[in-house]
Amino acid sequence: MTRQLKRRCIIYIIGVIVYAGVIIANTHYILDGRVRFCGFLLAYLIIGFGSFQRLVDNIMQKRFLTEYTLIILATIGALGIERYTEGVFVILLFELGMLFEAFSTDNTKREIQGLIDIQPEHATRIVKGREFKVDPAALKPGHMIIIKPGERIPADALVTYGISDIDTKTLTGEAAPLPVGAGDKIYSGCINLSAALEAKVLETYEDSAVARIMKMVEEAQDCKSESENFITRFLRFYTPAMLLCSLAVMVYPSLTFAYGNWHTWIYRGLIFLVVACPCGLVLSIPIAFLGGIASAARQGIVVKGRNYLEDLAKADTFIFDKTGTLTEGVFKVKDIRAFNMTREELLRIAAHVESYSNHPIAQSLLEEYRRQVDKRKVYRMKEMPGYGVSATFEGQRVYVGNKKLMDRQNIFCTEVNQLGTVLYVAVGKLYAGYIVIEDSIKEDTRDTFQYLKDRCNAVLVMLTGDTGRGSIPIAKELEMDYAYANLLPEDKLEFVEDFLSIQSSGERVVCVGDGINDAPILARADVGIAMGAMGASAAIEAADVILIEDELPRIVDAIKIAKETLKIVNQNVSFALVLKAMVLILAITGWFDMWEAIMVEVGVMFVAILNSLGVAKYTV
Repeated sequence: MTRQLKRRCIIYIIGVIVYAGVIIANTHYILDGRVRFCGFLLAYLIIGFGSFQRLVDNIMQKRFLTEYTLIILATIGALGIERYTEGVFVILLFELGMLFEAFSTDNTKREIQGLIDIQPEHATRIVKGREFKVDPAALKPGHMIIIKPGERIPADALVTYGISDIDTKTLTGEAAPLPVGAGDKIYSGCINLSAALEAKVLETYEDSAVARIMKMVEEAQDCKSESENFITRFLRFYTPAMLLCSLAVMVYPSLTFAYGNWHTWIYRGLIFLVVACPCGLVLSIPIAFLGGIASAARQGIVVKGRNYLEDLAKADTFIFDKTGTLTEGVFKVKDIRAFNMTREELLRIAAHVESYSNHPIAQSLLEEYRRQVDKRKVYRMKEMPGYGVSATFEGQRVYVGNKKLMDRQNIFCTEVNQLGTVLYVAVGKLYAGYIVIEDSIKEDTRDTFQYLKDRCNAVLVMLTGDTGRGSIPIAKELEMDYAYANLLPEDKLEFVEDFLSIQSSGERVVCVGDGINDAPILARADVGIAMGAMGASAAIEAADVILIEDELPRIVDAIKIAKETLKIVNQNVSFALVLKAMVLILAITGWFDMWEAIMVEVGVMFVAILNSLGVAKYTV
C-alpha cells in the first residue's frame, strides 16, 4: 500500500469514528440543533476529504462536471434539507467504494511490478581472478561476471564458461528450466539454478531488453483504451444531462401536480443525483484492462497499452513474416554450387562475411563451416535489409544475399530454382556461386492458425523477402489466404497499407515479425507483435505486443486474454447502465431513500471492480 493510500485510509477511519460518535451522542443525549449540525458537518468534511481534493484537482484541470461533482452536490443538498445522517452516510459509502478501487488498483500495479521487478540486488564481477560485489547498474559491456546458483542474472551476457540451467519463468512464463553453456546468451532477470556460470556482459542493465520491457509495461498502465475514451466522451454529455434531469425532478412537480411540495421533490432530486453518479462505470474499465495487462505479463506477453488489448480482441487479419516467425529459423545448408573456386572456398568467404550478423541464415553458414572465423579479416560490414550483406574480406568487396542484391550491384547471375532460401555470392563484380539453405515450419504453427480461423475468422497473410519458391509452398502447406514473396521492407509496408484500407471500423490488422526488416510493418499495423523479442531491439521499439518466448501459441494466449478483458468490460458497462436506469425510475417514484440509493450505487461499483479483478487472475 502506498503512503498516499495509507493516509487516505487513516483520514477515512477518523471520519467514520466522528460520524459514529455523533450518532451515538445524539441517540443518548438530544443534541442541540447547532451542535448536531456541526458534529455531522465535521464528520462529513473528514470523510469526504478525498472527494473534495479530487474535485478541486478536476476543477484545476477545467473538468467541472464529474462523478465527484454529482455526489458532492447531492450530499450538500441533503445537509441543506437537514438530512444529516443520510448525507454523511452517502459520502461514507462513496468514499469506501473509492478506497476499495484505489486499493484494487494499487494491488494490481504491485502485482505487475512484482512480475517485472527482476533487477538483482548485486552482481559479482571478476577482475584479475578476484571477485567483487558491485551494483548491477555499474556493469558495462565487456565486464566479466560470475553468476552463482540461486542468483539472478544482472545483465544480458554471453556465457564463457560453465554449464547450468536457468529459470526464465519470470520473463517468459515457461516453467521448464533452460539449459545453457559456453556460447549461449543469457538475459538479465533470469535465475541461475544449478551451477556457477562465467559470462561476459553484452549490455548494461539499463540498455537490456528486460529493462526496456519493464519500462513499457509500466507505461502501458497509463495508456487509455478505446472503451475508456468512449466513456470519457460519454460522460461529457451524461453528467450535465443528469444535473438537468435532477433539477427538473426538484422543480417541475413542485410547480405543477405536486404544487408547493418542495421538500419531498428536492429530496428525490438529490436521490436522483446520487443514483446518477457514474462511479462504477468509470472505475471498472481501467481496472479490467489493468488486470488484462497483469495476466498477459504473467504469461510472458508484454502489452504496451490497454488499447492494444482491445484491438487484439477485434483482430481479423493476421500478417506474418516467414523466417523465424512461421518457420523455425534453424537453417541447414542444403546445397553449395561454386564457380571458379571450390565449394569449401565459397563457404569460407560467405561464412566470414556473414559472421557479424545475428540472422539465423548467418548462423547456419557458420555451423556448416565448422571452423573458427577470423573476424579481423572482415571490415566495413554493411547490412542491407531486404537484400543481404556486404563486407570487405581479404581485400575484396564481397556481396552475399538474394537475387535483388546481385541485380542492384549489376552482377550477372542466373536465378536458381530450388526449394529453400538461395544465397548468391559475388566477389568484387564476379559471380562466385550460390548456397541453398532450407528451413522447417514451426511445430505449433498449424494449431495456432486453426485457432485464428475458427475463433477469429481470420484472414492469414504471408509477407516475406524470401523467394517465391522458398515461401509459397510453405504458405500452401499452412493453407494461408495470401502469400507475397521477394518483398523489400517498403513493399511489405505497401501491402499492410492496402489491408488497412479495406478494414471496417470494427476490424483490426495484426502484423507478426521478429527482425529489423519487420519493424516498419509492426509500427504501422493496428497491433504489431514481436516474436522472441528478448534479443531484437528494433522489434521491441516498433511492436505493440512483445512475446518474450519465440512461440506462436503465445499469440493465441494474448488473444484469449484480450477477449476475456473485453468481455468483462462489456459486462460491467451493461450491468451498470441497466441497473442505473431501473433505480433512477424507482428513485423518482419514491421507492428509494438516499441511503438505499447509495447502497445500490456502491454495490454496482463493488460488483464491477470484483468482476474486473478476475481478469488479473485469468490463466490460459
